[in-house]
Amino acid sequence: MTLEINIPEIVAEVTAAFMRYEAALVSNDVAVLDELFWHSPHTLRYGVTENLNGYDAIAAFRSARPAVGLARSIYNTVITTYGRDFGTANTEFQRENSPRSGRQSHTWMRTADGWRIVAAHVSLLEAPKA
Repeated sequence: MTLEINIPEIVAEVTAAFMRYEAALVSNDVAVLDELFWHSPHTLRYGVTENLNGYDAIAAFRSARPAVGLARSIYNTVITTYGRDFGTANTEFQRENSPRSGRQSHTWMRTADGWRIVAAHVSLLEAPKA
């Protein structure tokens, strides 16, 4: 079996899901953020200061997170799909008023409810030295 990489319509679907997530992230739309994570104990999110295992832990983190300082710019975004039901989204970001840049990666899976994040990772780089 040969796995098709980057089928154009699948890349478009994952890109749309990723951009929907990004819009929800910067506007703190917790309902959409919760919707886009796979409702499973197998879902994980490793953040800058937290390791969250399972959908419930991720949702609890989102509901408790302050809704300030979320604006950011993204760049060098790479969406790659593997067949019709699996993809990755990787991006770099810069928060407003912060010298640090960050990286974010998502693993997306098509479910009966649509595209969902099954694993996520966020990290920050050290601030540039003067």
